[in-house]
This record gives sequence, C-alpha cells and structure tokens, in this order.
Amino acid sequence: MLGRWNSAYAPHCNWGGITCTKGSVTGISLPNQIIVKPLPPSICLLKNLTHLDLSYNNFSTSFPSVLYNCSNLKYLDLSNNAFAGQLPSDLNHLSALFEHLNLSSNRFTGNIPPSIGWFPRLKSLLLDTNQFDGSYPAEDISNLADLEVLTLAHNPFILAPVPVEFGRLTRLTFLWLSNMNITGEIPESLSSLRELNLLDLSMNSLEGKIPTWIWQHKKLKILDLHTNRFTGEIEPNSLVKHSPLANLEVSNNNLSGELPEDICFNRKLYGIAVFNNSFSGKLPSSLDGCYLLQNLVLYNNNFSGEFPQGLWSVVTNQLSTVMIQNISFSGTLPTKLPWNYTRLDISNNRFSGPIPTMGGKMEILRAANNLLSGEIPWDLTGISQVTEFDLSRNQISGSLPMTIGVLTKLNAINLSGNHISGNIPAAFGFMTVLTILDLSSNELSGEIPKDFMIGFMLLRRKKRTQDHLSWKLTPFHALHFTENDILSGLCEQNWIGSGRSGKVYRVYAGDRASGGMMVAVKKIWNMQNLDNELEKDFLAEVQILGEIRHLNIVKLLCCISSSEAKLLVYEYMENGSLHQWLHQRERIGAPGPLDWPTRLQIAIDSARGLCYMHHHCSPPIVHRDVKSANILLDPNFRAKMADFGLAKILLRAGEDESFSAIAGTFGYMAPEYGHQLKVNEKIDVYSFGVVLLELITGRLANDGGEYYSLAQWSWKQYQERGNGLSVDRLDEGIRDQSSHVEDALEVFTLAVICTGEQPSVRPSMKDVLHVLLRFDRTSNGGTLQDDTSDETTLLES
Repeated sequence: MLGRWNSAYAPHCNWGGITCTKGSVTGISLPNQIIVKPLPPSICLLKNLTHLDLSYNNFSTSFPSVLYNCSNLKYLDLSNNAFAGQLPSDLNHLSALFEHLNLSSNRFTGNIPPSIGWFPRLKSLLLDTNQFDGSYPAEDISNLADLEVLTLAHNPFILAPVPVEFGRLTRLTFLWLSNMNITGEIPESLSSLRELNLLDLSMNSLEGKIPTWIWQHKKLKILDLHTNRFTGEIEPNSLVKHSPLANLEVSNNNLSGELPEDICFNRKLYGIAVFNNSFSGKLPSSLDGCYLLQNLVLYNNNFSGEFPQGLWSVVTNQLSTVMIQNISFSGTLPTKLPWNYTRLDISNNRFSGPIPTMGGKMEILRAANNLLSGEIPWDLTGISQVTEFDLSRNQISGSLPMTIGVLTKLNAINLSGNHISGNIPAAFGFMTVLTILDLSSNELSGEIPKDFMIGFMLLRRKKRTQDHLSWKLTPFHALHFTENDILSGLCEQNWIGSGRSGKVYRVYAGDRASGGMMVAVKKIWNMQNLDNELEKDFLAEVQILGEIRHLNIVKLLCCISSSEAKLLVYEYMENGSLHQWLHQRERIGAPGPLDWPTRLQIAIDSARGLCYMHHHCSPPIVHRDVKSANILLDPNFRAKMADFGLAKILLRAGEDESFSAIAGTFGYMAPEYGHQLKVNEKIDVYSFGVVLLELITGRLANDGGEYYSLAQWSWKQYQERGNGLSVDRLDEGIRDQSSHVEDALEVFTLAVICTGEQPSVRPSMKDVLHVLLRFDRTSNGGTLQDDTSDETTLLES
C-alpha cells in the first residue's frame, strides 16, 4: 500500500490508510504492512495528527520517542510489533490529549514508569503481553480518573499484591490482570469498581475467599479467577438472583461447598468452568433452566447424587460441551443425547443403564469406568463426526456392530474391560485414520482384519512405564519452563485433539513467578528407537523449524525427545483453528459466521506465512499439509500457519516413502502429490486454494457432492457460470454483506486458479499474496511494497 503513496497517483487524502479533515491529515492507519524501518521524526510535521495505528508490523526499535512532538495525538496503537527495551521515564512528553494507548504484545522490559499515569484524559491503557519484569506504578495509574480499560496481563512482574489503589478507577469496565505474579487476597477496595463488565485475575497466586461483593456485582458479566489458590465456599445467598453473570471460570483452585442454588436464575450463563476444586453436594436445580449454557465443565470435584435430567435436554440446544468426569454422579443417561453435543466426558462416575443414541455433531465421547450395560447401538450412522470413542470398563455385552465402519474419522476407540463377544468386524481395517484400538479384556474371537493400518493396537493390556526414559530439551526461544513441566501436563484432562501425526495437549508450563505460559504440546506417533543417524536428521530438521521467526507462523518453542518419544512444544493459539470457525461454530460457541474482512485478513496472514517459507527460506520449505485445521487464530483473529515441515520430519525420521503420499489431507492434496509423489511449493499453492474455497463457500474440503472434492465442484461452478460463482453459493457470512460480494467472487477466481490441475499454471505464493492484498479495504486496496513510497509529499501536507 505504501507503494501507492505518491501524489502522481492521487491526492494525499485519497491514499490508503489516510484520514483527512478539511484537507489536513488527522489519521494514519497502517496495520499489518510489514513495516520494519523506524518511525521518521518528520511524522510529527503532521500538526493535526490525532490518530496513529501501526499495529501488526515488524518494528523492532525501542519506544519511538519521535512521537513526543505529535502534540495533538489522542490515539496510538503500536501493538503486536517487536518494540523492545524499557519504556522511557519521560513518557509524559507524549501528547497530554491521549485517550487511547496500546503497547500490548511487544517486548518491553523493566519497570513501567510513573509517567504512564500522567495522561488526564486516558480512557484505554493496554500494556499486556510484554516482558515487563519490574514493577508497575499503581499509585500513578490510579490517578487516571477517566480510565475504562486497563490490561497488564501476561507480564512477569515482580511479586506484588493486587493494588488497592485501583479501587479509585471507578469508571473501569474492563480489568485484565491475568498471569502477572499478583499475590495475597482480592482487596475490598475493588468493590468500588461498579461499572466492571469483565474481571480477569486468572493464573496468579491469589488466595483467601472470593469476596462477596463479586457475586453481588450488578454489571459484572465475565469473571475469570482460574488457576489461583482461592479457598472457602461461595456463600449460598451471595449470588444475587438477577446477577448479569454470563461466564463463570473458577477452575484450578481449592474451593469447596456447594454451588449456589440460584447460579443460573438469570438464565444468562453461557459458560461454567469449576473443574479441579473440591465442590460437593448436588448440582443446583436452576441449571435445568440454563437455556444459554454452552459449556459445562465440572470434572475433578466431589459432587454427588443424580445428574440433573434437564441438562440432557436443554430446550434451546446450546449446550455442546459437558465434562463431568471423576466425580460420583449416578443416574441413567437419556434415550437420546441432544443433537448439539460435540464433547461428552462422563468417565469415572456411576452412570448406569443402556448407551444412548448420540446426535450428529458428537466428536468426543468418553464414558469409561461407569456401570453402563446393554449393547452398543447398531445404528452409528448419525455420529459420523466422532473422533474418540471410549466405553472401557463398563458392563457392555453383545457383539460389535458391523456398522462401526461408518465412523471414518475415528482416531481412537477403547472398548476394553467389557463383556463384548463375537468377531472383530472387518470394517476396522478400512478406518484409515484410526491410530488407537483397545479391545482387551473382552470375549472376542476370530481373526484380526488383514487391512489394519493403525499405529497402536491392544488386544491384551500391557502396562509400561516411562520413568526410566531420559529426556532432552532443545530450546529455540527463551523458556521459563522445564521438560518436567511439560511431561507432568501430558494427562487426559489436558488432551485437546489427535491427528495422523500424534496427540496434542494444552499445558500450562512453568511457574507463574518466572513467566509461565500456556503451550500446545504435540506428541508424535511412531518415533521410537531411531538409530543415531535418523535421530540426528530429526533434530536437524526440527532445528531449522525452531529458528524460524515470522508473525504468521506458529512459534516452535522447543523439542523434548527421548529414545521412545518426541514432543514438539508450540505457542498456544487461544482461538483455535480456522476449520473450527468455519465448520464447527456451534461446538466452540461462536456467535455467528466470520465476516468478509476477517476472512480476508486470515487469508492474507496465512499467505504471508507460506510466502515466507517458499520465498525467503533457503532452501524453500514446503508445508505438505496446508488446510484450515492448520491455520490457527489468536484472540484478534490474526492467523498463523501451524505444523510447518512436520510431514517432512516424519518422513525423514523413518516412515517409508509411501507416507509421502498420505502426508496431506484428502480434499487438499494436489493431484501430482497424491499420484506421483512430486513435492514442491506448488502443492502448497493448491492446498491454499482449497482453503480460499472454504473461506468463500463455507463448504468442507471434501464436500464436492457428485464432483468428489470442493476443488472439483468449484471448477465446475466456474465453468458453468462463465468464469464465476453464483452469489447464493457464497457462505452466509459473505452473501449477507453486499458490499463485499464482488471481492469474494474475485477471490473465488483466484482460488480456482490456485487449484489448477497442472502445477505449471498455478501462481506462486508471492503472486497469490500480491493479489489478496488488492482486496484489503482496510488498507484501501494495498499491493506488495514494490514501489518507493512518497512519504515526503504526505508529511508536507
């Protein structure tokens, strides 16, 4: 976009990212432009500049004190860059008119200077997600009388209590102090914050009781106190009946007693997470009418009695995740589980009776160690999305249904410890993604199907211990955790998914006092007992990936290896994958479909990651498995590519050559990759084209109807419509936004070109990125920075 900043093209007020008032520049908005050069002092020659947004770029200097001369600046956003060093002590030399200051997601260190509190009009102060390791001036911050938003979260500050002074910030609506080494109790002074909508004090070392005023707050909607040391009970009458509370998160504490009877009297709760505490008694009857409830996570508590039958049939079908394992609930399950359930874990309870029929969205069912009886339902066609199925250690009898073959997405099935008899169905042999099968301790007979392709099978349970293993940690970034922190987190309750390459765990690693963090740990299958040469090859490949530094590629933090296992530890992406937001919205509780600007930004971010690997790495790195599930999203819906180079690592580490043909995913694989094992950058271009088609149509990659795949279906649409797509074929999130339809249809054409059958006709990722940037309306149709920007003309205006 900066390449078009030239008065020869258009007047400066028509340039991308520029806002003018009466011909004078008042705003510059240049997010996500890959700017690396320091800010020029001449920027403050724009005397009427009030708004400056340079977020999501690659600035890496110290704080730009050249901005001190921008005397009318009110809004400054430098977030998501790589600014480093300490904030200057004379920060108050910035404009006294400041209303919004966002320095989050950078690399600032040291203390926050007292001068941060010398902006009398400041309404938003965002300093979260840096590396501040000193103190923060609570007294000075508390003088910001108009402050509405304050974020200091995710910084390794020195240990300190919650500042009582913050109680003077009576206009605060948003207070985020998560993971910043605060100790002691929640001070009573915070009860003065009567405008709060969100209070997040999670992942600290707070203790004592949760104050009564929190439960009686009249405007608090989101409360997050998880992973602290709170004790005591939630007093029975403390939660007011008309509380606006919508999300309650107090997991990983030492709380006890019963949940308040009126916890959902307001019928506004959509999330309850109280796991890993010592709550007891029966569940509140008000949960029966909790019509908006989406997630109910209660595991590892001491609740008792029957599980409320109303929760199995909440009338609005919002409830999708129920995790109540390791309690003592009794009772029977309903004849049929609600259609909307995607994850149900009732393991280690006392549920009895027959196994219910399950709804079509079920993905994970864990019901191990209960008293369930009868046969496994024969009609399994309704749960074709299920990936894990665990009914072990129950009283199930009868034979295995022959229809089990319809569960083509199953990664793991455990039916051990029952009374199942008869033959093992041959259909198991055709379940190509099945990696774990445990049928031990049953009464099965007959032959094992010849076509088994699974990686781990148990017909007789053999326990092993890995205590003897010697683990080696290879870091690629500065770490504040050890291999033991990671290994201790590889437990069932932290498991979040499985794929062809292995299991993935969500682990909080490290000590909060030293800057611990949430990470994603991938435990790779089939990496046992490599010889010395292959071990070196594996570590060399991982080293290359670990040295990659790019905003749009998920960071590989470290590798932990032993003779029998390999763990890859990545940064954790809070918003999950693009696949979930396109195809599993109900499961994750998404409020609606993604709008077009968000989809386009995700496409641009992903293209930047691929472009970097293809055109700026020597030799180029080919992903081999580009898909929407490997595009992960941060809290601001900025995208990063995941699992780069993993397919090649698995191949080099001992898989036979046939693995190369199945390293990709059906629906995304280029024809030459699947048929001829040809590997170059153009296979990634094909797969990325399929992702674009998903973004535009909302269809799955393998949803081509009679045309086999989405790529082939799209090609037919392109031909039949005369090089286009019918508007009614666009995803609902796009076709309802008429101003974006034309752009989406043009990107559809780009996607069809990317999925051309011949590699030679596909563009490079650099070309793809160039085209996508033309549609970035937030930057007024930017292009790659091929031209020199006419900065002087702008600054003289």
